[in-house]
Amino acid sequence: MKLKVESLIVFENDDYILINKPPYVASLDERTTDKSGVSILRLAKAYHADAQLGHRLDKETSGIMAIAKNPDAYRHLAMQFEHREVAKRYHAVVNGIHDFDGISVYLPIAPIKDGTAVRIDREKGKVAETIFNTLKAYRKHTLVECMPITGRMHQIRVHLMCLKAPIVQDATYGGDPIFLSQIKRKFNLKQDTEEQPLIQRVALHAHSLTFTQLNGDETTFEAPYPKDFDALVKQLEKNE
Repeated sequence: MKLKVESLIVFENDDYILINKPPYVASLDERTTDKSGVSILRLAKAYHADAQLGHRLDKETSGIMAIAKNPDAYRHLAMQFEHREVAKRYHAVVNGIHDFDGISVYLPIAPIKDGTAVRIDREKGKVAETIFNTLKAYRKHTLVECMPITGRMHQIRVHLMCLKAPIVQDATYGGDPIFLSQIKRKFNLKQDTEEQPLIQRVALHAHSLTFTQLNGDETTFEAPYPKDFDALVKQLEKNE
């Protein structure tokens, strides 16, 4: 099935399209590929010629994304991002049990040489802040709300690693996979089969985005969990 923006839209008016980005789709055309791949920008432009992305999400990350339909709308949103007036809330499933209540991580971030990952660098890093709240603690994992104040690459992922709460299936930052056998008390795996993780990607979802539209209305847009993230949370709930 060919992916189209129409199937992803959660809200649309004359200025903005809000979509629920599926996992494994790049925001922009990737530099490495032959440019024939699917990207959100490409899909958006096929739907509306003047479309511009208001921000980006990592390829593996699912969730809410704002696309501007005209230059005024783009500038209006870009200024809000620049002045840190956009509220972003992500949900992550992390390893371990954690009780975060408005915990703020204020640690500067710098890219590692090849630019595919980041690290904490107190001397050369750029300012980065994220606020974390526990939504639900399970037996061995926690569902966490993450509110990035700044917008650095991999910010949430590296800041959670600093809290010793790496995101499930995030090998880059120390996150372990999650298997049904870990959470289900009476689990029997069929003989000669290898158990697969409950989620095959970094367990991070951009849940909501709040910004002011051109008419002055401050609006919050939410993206429901995609299938894989929803299934993971339901298994955690079920095997509490």
